[in-house]
Amino acid sequence: MRRRDREITDRDEMIEILDKCQVCRLALHDENFPYIVPLNYGVDIGGDNVTLYFHSAKQGKKLDLIRHDNRASFEVDCGHTLVLEHETGNCTMNYESVIGQGVIEFVPEDEKMNALRILMKHYRHEDFPFNAAMVPQTEVFRLKVIDMTGKRRQKKSKG
Repeated sequence: MRRRDREITDRDEMIEILDKCQVCRLALHDENFPYIVPLNYGVDIGGDNVTLYFHSAKQGKKLDLIRHDNRASFEVDCGHTLVLEHETGNCTMNYESVIGQGVIEFVPEDEKMNALRILMKHYRHEDFPFNAAMVPQTEVFRLKVIDMTGKRRQKKSKG
């Protein structure tokens, strides 16, 4: 990382950012270009393991790409605020972000409800009553994080 002064090395701080952000972008391997897709997600921490959960329809391009190559990169970012420095005529952005890599696996049917609960807990603290008829029609997959890094810029406006 070029800007070491913005690097987040503390795992707990990175997890806090994962908990705060609302959208995770997955980068998947396509033939000529990477394929990036924004998704809702949930975070599960088990000891040293970080797992991100996602859901989708049962078919589509992202699932085809995952079945072909289950390696992926991910990115989340939040805390965006514009910082203006009127005196100098400069501006920048505050932000927090986490990027990383991992391996995707499809969640077995018998684990699907728990995975969906993890996903919904990211957006709602109370238990969400799922429409049971929709669960079999939903694909659920998880990304087991292999590596992640964090970055933060926090600067106050001047002038």
